Amino acid sequence: MQIADTIEELRRIRRGSEAESWGFVPTMGFLHEGHLHLVRRARQDNDRVAVSLFVNPSQFGEAQDLANYPRNLERDLELLRGEGVDLVFCPSDEEMYPAGFQTYITVEEVARPLEGASRPTHFRGVATVLAKLFLLVRPRRAYFGQKDAQQCAVVRRLVEDLGFDLEVVACPTVREPDGLAMSSRNARLSAQQRAAAPVVFGSLKAAAARIAAGERDAEAVRETMRAVLDGEPRARVDYVSVADPETLEELEQIEGGALLSLAVFFGKIRLIDNLPIEAGDRPL
Repeated sequence: MQIADTIEELRRIRRGSEAESWGFVPTMGFLHEGHLHLVRRARQDNDRVAVSLFVNPSQFGEAQDLANYPRNLERDLELLRGEGVDLVFCPSDEEMYPAGFQTYITVEEVARPLEGASRPTHFRGVATVLAKLFLLVRPRRAYFGQKDAQQCAVVRRLVEDLGFDLEVVACPTVREPDGLAMSSRNARLSAQQRAAAPVVFGSLKAAAARIAAGERDAEAVRETMRAVLDGEPRARVDYVSVADPETLEELEQIEGGALLSLAVFFGKIRLIDNLPIEAGDRPL
């Protein structure tokens, strides 16, 4: 496994493998089974696999949240060695954002609601860092988790609009046995918060069940999600959503597919999750 911490070193490594297809898994490190699932899928689909480990400062709204983001580089590298990863790019902030950096990418409509409304500069940071990573790594395919459904939509828009020659692959959310979506932020939950956190997925399942039972009023489905969350005193709702799965615009009536999504605070820890509903009322 080759490790690059500078752009120059990354380019040197990539120049030596022009004829091979590369799968790329961009991460912010502190890897868990969800990340490793993406790595395995990339390994299955491509000749070579590259992973980035970079806690991107431009997608954080609060300095404290950035400072508290969990990190463990040596553990991450050991996990990636075990998965047979070919290349790991782990640059410094200064390498990615050198002095005088002033070029940012903004994705418009699809980035505005949900996470964009709660964290207005978040997707500008995501789009900028991913565009730079795509240009540097030059993958044939890039892999993302469905847990970040809006991010997947933003990345697809970015790739299509700017003409990147790569395929965006969204893989199903990997969950703990109690249904909690795997996330690096889970490690920051207290024991009491972790015990309460499965209510997040529980609210999505309750909403999906109501749709399956015939409910078509999107606000009634949102109310179902809120009611389940309100039953857990440690949960504080940021938003619940029943939206069009492509545009992410809120629905009034559920006539085809829908994306159920939400963000919930447990203390200062903010968790997100979602559940796609396909046309025909069956949860994916």
